[in-house]
Amino acid sequence: MPTRRRALRRTLKALLVLAIVLVVALAGYVGYVTVRQQQEVALPAPTGRYPVGRTTADWTDDARTDPLAPRSGMPRELSAWLWYPAAPAPGAAPARYTPGAWSGLHLHDPLGLGETRFDHVRVHAVADAPAAAGRFPVVVLEPGLGLAAPQYTTLAENLASHGYLVAGITPTYSAHLTVLDGRPVGATPAGNLEESDAAAMRPAADRLVSVWAADDRFAASRVAALDATGRFAGHVDAATTVYLGHSFGGAAALQACHDDPRCAGAADLDGTPFGTVVQAGLGKPMMLLASQGSCITGTCRPSGSDEQSTRDAARTLLAASTGPVSSFQLDGARHLNFSDYGAYYLAAPIRALVGLGSIDGDHALTITDAYLAAFVDHVARGVPEPLLAGSSPYPQVEVQRTAS
Repeated sequence: MPTRRRALRRTLKALLVLAIVLVVALAGYVGYVTVRQQQEVALPAPTGRYPVGRTTADWTDDARTDPLAPRSGMPRELSAWLWYPAAPAPGAAPARYTPGAWSGLHLHDPLGLGETRFDHVRVHAVADAPAAAGRFPVVVLEPGLGLAAPQYTTLAENLASHGYLVAGITPTYSAHLTVLDGRPVGATPAGNLEESDAAAMRPAADRLVSVWAADDRFAASRVAALDATGRFAGHVDAATTVYLGHSFGGAAALQACHDDPRCAGAADLDGTPFGTVVQAGLGKPMMLLASQGSCITGTCRPSGSDEQSTRDAARTLLAASTGPVSSFQLDGARHLNFSDYGAYYLAAPIRALVGLGSIDGDHALTITDAYLAAFVDHVARGVPEPLLAGSSPYPQVEVQRTAS
């Protein structure tokens, strides 16, 4: 019995020491996370020659009744963020990343304790700066399902610095948060897709992508109208429009380009194609940029029915398309590496939850910026772009198809 009691005491002491070590380690990690979330994070710097301005607007499409709204008969309302080549005053301070009610895009506690505070995220655009001299083609950008245009600031600022007027549209009632007239607006069931396999949800996704594509085209028309008066008078090249988007926004970009005769081309960042464009194909230039193992370029080895459905849709789209296609895979990237999430600090458990890969987040965004700028320059201005035509200078990029 004494021997058993001594063994029991040793076991209890060992467990107590282990518990103390775990508590100390946890406290240390919590302290580390607390420090990291309060450190300043600068988004990757734009690579073009223009300084960047940013302004916002609320637009109402009175020609459409909103099928996603919580009440019938409501017109479609959209928030637009506009990034553009600017001529800011010397020393002008950059804008806030998520001003006002847009700060609600930050993850809510307790998860929010492990994410960079948004008032510590530094952007490069100056709020409401005068537009630079010149006329600039239009780029319409839509986010992934549930996300909002400000969460793609890195991509938008870079394109604006290369001489484009970028309209970032947040799809009302599909985004977890948008802001209209200063008030936060959340999602509705009609604005989202029920969790199911890709094939089963395709009819609902086809209907929803038609709404988003109409948002894109409406935004393009509103930007074109800005050429007549105000800050952008004489600065909008409305004859040229490029559509791009991430995830479901990428699907909407392809559909909008199919529907809009003014479209010069469309880029899809890791988005499964939906809508009539899948069967009809696209007659304009198209770029597909996929995360590692993604099936959106039609070249994956499916591991389940979702991936099989995505690969089938991608192959149908590519077979039906008559325009030039470039497709690339970004190794080490996962789905949200194409958004600003790649630039924030996120505690390790949150990184795993939100879908970020092993690639350095800033580097993934820098590569994405380079390919988007090359594609838009090529289709909007006819600039020859070696980046789209052959081997990549980035070892993380797998060239799957070129337009040449």
